[in-house]
Amino acid sequence: MRARLALAEPALRGAAGALWRPEGLRERYLAYLHSMHTVIRASVPLLLRAAGRARTLAGEGDPLGGPLADHLEHHAREEEGHDAWLLRDLAAAGEDPGAVLAAVPPPDAAALAGAQYYWIEHHHPVALLGYVAVLEGHSPEPGLVPYLAGHTGLPAAAFRTVRAHARLDTGHVAEVYALLDALPLARAHESAVTVSALHTLDALTRLFVRLGRPAPAALPGRETGRSAPTRGLP
Repeated sequence: MRARLALAEPALRGAAGALWRPEGLRERYLAYLHSMHTVIRASVPLLLRAAGRARTLAGEGDPLGGPLADHLEHHAREEEGHDAWLLRDLAAAGEDPGAVLAAVPPPDAAALAGAQYYWIEHHHPVALLGYVAVLEGHSPEPGLVPYLAGHTGLPAAAFRTVRAHARLDTGHVAEVYALLDALPLARAHESAVTVSALHTLDALTRLFVRLGRPAPAALPGRETGRSAPTRGLP
């Protein structure tokens, strides 16, 4: 799976580079927080739904069910409240959290998380591991927060989620790959995880492409000559 993802990752890096370019970055960062809230708010429900399905399958004799459910339940506890972090970041940036909650989630965000519900319900919950591996395998670069702060002029409190995930996600993705190595995966399970991961990478790239498009009313940013980071997920 890692080899297949490596072939598709240049497109995501290019989209991230356009998203984080200096000019107009304040507006794009706020749009990024809006969109990522719609994605992250689905994390705990997805993990718990997949864990529930895995428990059911364990009761039916599926050898993946028990260890998969244990991992997903543990990970759900680790992810609790992260959507609230994003709302606090937006509030610190002067945005209205209520407006974020009231807005219709964009189709690309719905496609990113929505496919996982289908695979959990109608195929096998192990597919969710591909989604988690991609999202947490593309955590923010260490220098992203100071870069964003320097180009947006926003207060430090507006970057809590990016700062926290730069620290947390490396360990999380290592746990996912360790679980994949330990589970008794059949070829069909491996395919489900890989298809899910590739879909996630493609959907995330399309979301970043949209966010990185020039806005007609974008405010000019400060140029420093530094190149934009090419990674940065909560």
